[in-house]
Amino acid sequence: MRGSELNSVSMPVVGIIIAIVSSLINGSTFVLQKKGILRSREKGVSYLQDAVWWSGTIAMIVGQIGNFLAYNFAPAVIVTPLGALGVLFGSVLASSLLKEHLNILGKLGCVLCCCGAVMLIIHTPKTETVTSRLELEERLSDPVFILYASLVALVLLVLIFWIAPVHGSSSIMVYVSICSLFGSFTVPCSKGLGLVAQEAFSPGSLGGRAFNLFLLLLSTLAVSILTQFFYINKALEVFSSNMFEAIYYVAFTSSVILASAILFKEWTALTMSDSLALVCGFATVCVGVVLLRISQEAELTWKPKPHKKKAD
Repeated sequence: MRGSELNSVSMPVVGIIIAIVSSLINGSTFVLQKKGILRSREKGVSYLQDAVWWSGTIAMIVGQIGNFLAYNFAPAVIVTPLGALGVLFGSVLASSLLKEHLNILGKLGCVLCCCGAVMLIIHTPKTETVTSRLELEERLSDPVFILYASLVALVLLVLIFWIAPVHGSSSIMVYVSICSLFGSFTVPCSKGLGLVAQEAFSPGSLGGRAFNLFLLLLSTLAVSILTQFFYINKALEVFSSNMFEAIYYVAFTSSVILASAILFKEWTALTMSDSLALVCGFATVCVGVVLLRISQEAELTWKPKPHKKKAD
């Protein structure tokens, strides 16, 4: 019993550490890519020829690998919200590279992000609800999840082929919605690959159910990540990186948590108090992110109250 208890406690800790590191790496991607796009515009060349843009792209790849590992060591309900630390780091980096000023409102947002992240870490689920390929297959065949995935896929097709070509450059929510909804597939696929990888490549398993499931999850993950990468860069070409990242983080996190709750049912391992604390922690992080980004778009002025003249 002691060994199993130790493993159940140590696994989330490893996942949390990996999630924090990958979040910091991911926090630099938007800033570096935006810097590369601005540099390429000044030179009159494509951003594909800019070294800074490529450094941001490499950081995104490394961060995605870190996320993949984190999702296989800790529940998605804790790994995904920790991405707020990346937003915090990105804001600090943007103030240096993009000369974006971080005022008192932004600093307050940083504090809220940190407080919310600590609350999430403390109340994270300590057990996994899906631990084998058979359990994963059972969850993937759940009619509720199939209905949810079908609706998300239908909405994505409408957004990509009908709405994005017409309204993508004028409404930030189009690109945000596309990137966020793909999170419904990215995280389940990442966790699923970790569950089936060992069995998929065991002797005599090639061509079997485990191997076919591995290929399906890998293909879905690759399409999801590449599509997100494409539309993130399209959004950065048109919209402010500050506002895009704030809206994208909240929408992506909400989408991931909803998909994970439906598929993995990680909330079943939580007590009522832990569930309430996680919701409050997530709300705190979201408010912090929004304040952090809005602060870079708004100007704060401190005006003294006018003194009322005393009546004679």
